[in-house]
Amino acid sequence: MRKIIVLEFITLDGVMQAPGGPDEDTSGGFEFGGWSAPYSDEVSGKIMQKQMEPADLLLGRKTFEIFAGYWPEHAAYWPGINDVTKYVLSTTVRKSDWTNCVFLESLADIEKLKNSEGSDIKVWGSSELVQLLLKKDLVDELWLKIYPLTLGKGKKIFDNGTIPAALKVTESTVTPSGVLVVNYKRAEKVKTGTIGA
Repeated sequence: MRKIIVLEFITLDGVMQAPGGPDEDTSGGFEFGGWSAPYSDEVSGKIMQKQMEPADLLLGRKTFEIFAGYWPEHAAYWPGINDVTKYVLSTTVRKSDWTNCVFLESLADIEKLKNSEGSDIKVWGSSELVQLLLKKDLVDELWLKIYPLTLGKGKKIFDNGTIPAALKVTESTVTPSGVLVVNYKRAEKVKTGTIGA
């Protein structure tokens, strides 16, 4: 069985939309794109290099389109990105010029993928996909970079249908710019009337 690891940049209020640039994702009138940039430092850069080590990816359609429009020509900044398998959950996109892309149609396809042999699978961005994975209890680990700001609006990591779950911290760092980098591993479901751990 393969682990599904969700990696996200989030604000204190859980917003994960468009951390990288002003035009990354303006859907819903989002005007704060690029909010992570002021917090870059050497420590966060080293953490990112480690987190970007080659692994198969699972992406939602929108994140896939953003990645496919950028990374094929900028692979020097993400070694191996063109070589790993990119699994894409989409009901509308079926092909791509980007190498090693496999298109999935349903949650059952993801469950089959998770139960197959192979490397860990990393999920970047993909808010709707992440919420589906959380709702269906398919996330094994969360690697979060929590930024010291609130935005008040935007797509959030924990939203519709997240199930109660206990998590254990496996690694944590605070960068010089104040970003809390925390890796969580799934512990157990929270039972009614109890608080997990």
